[in-house]
Amino acid sequence: MKNLKRNIAIVCGGDSSEHDVSLRSAQGLYSFFDKERYNVYIVDIKGQDWHVELPGGITVKIDRNDFSFMEDGKAQLFDYAYITIHGTPGENGILQGYFDLIGIPYSTSGVLVEAMTFDKFVLNQYLRGYGVSVADSMLIRQGYEELVGDDEIEERIGMPCFVKPAADGSSFGVSKVKCKDQLAPAIRKAMLESPEIMVESFLEGTEITQGCYKTREKTVLLPITEVVTSNEFFDYDAKYNGQVKEITPAHISPEIAERVGKITSHIYNILHCNGIIRIDYIISKEGKISMLEVNTTPGMTATSFIPQQVKAAGLDMKDVLTDIVENQFA
Repeated sequence: MKNLKRNIAIVCGGDSSEHDVSLRSAQGLYSFFDKERYNVYIVDIKGQDWHVELPGGITVKIDRNDFSFMEDGKAQLFDYAYITIHGTPGENGILQGYFDLIGIPYSTSGVLVEAMTFDKFVLNQYLRGYGVSVADSMLIRQGYEELVGDDEIEERIGMPCFVKPAADGSSFGVSKVKCKDQLAPAIRKAMLESPEIMVESFLEGTEITQGCYKTREKTVLLPITEVVTSNEFFDYDAKYNGQVKEITPAHISPEIAERVGKITSHIYNILHCNGIIRIDYIISKEGKISMLEVNTTPGMTATSFIPQQVKAAGLDMKDVLTDIVENQFA
């Protein structure tokens, strides 16, 4: 009898500073997937080295012509790619374009949406046009730093402010700048990660994050998580080394939670997203909700927000992943 189980590729790795974090997300996803329903493989991508992990610790090269591999003397094709790369090429549209070309459905949004959400400055300007509140920001390109002076930044953006890579999927290269003299080193640091950097105004308030996914039948807004850290901001150590307190559900009023949910759903629709996304916000003391970032390949490690929120919602990650995969075959 023909094996009717779909072959699922959990595509991880990538070329950013968060390569190893992506590998941890892949292991998390592998543990969540329904193995009775799917044949699940982890595919690690780094530069030109694409390989799939087989049972027994064996790795086999991926044929990039059709994303196939050889197992027991037979060519195996994938039915679906679950992309969990944080950064290039899985979070900026490049890999999505490849899968579009060879006709493999995948877990994220399409090429344009991925490229736009990866570029924080572009995304902010786009969503601002739809009435979404975002922080004021300026763009600085490598080689053109002299076009934007420190005095202009201080006047337009104010202090403190954040200097961050404009197009990067990680927490690397981000600095909180408290005075004008700190701008130049912060800009140099950010440009080690991205040739375009963003200087963004500081928004004071409660930081929260909410996951969401939609299928043809339903919209699932996950419980909101409040992010509390003693660090200057939610940096790499806070995100991955436990220097943070994550409260799910967040200690916010039902009215604020409802408003956040409406904004999350609205942004999902504006961008025509696919799969699970996670949106970060700041809520001011006055109750103003400002979007910080849209994450289209949110982490799936043991410390990640989405598994926490799914659990708090009384859902099972196995069922959530099945929903997301099967939605593209309905």
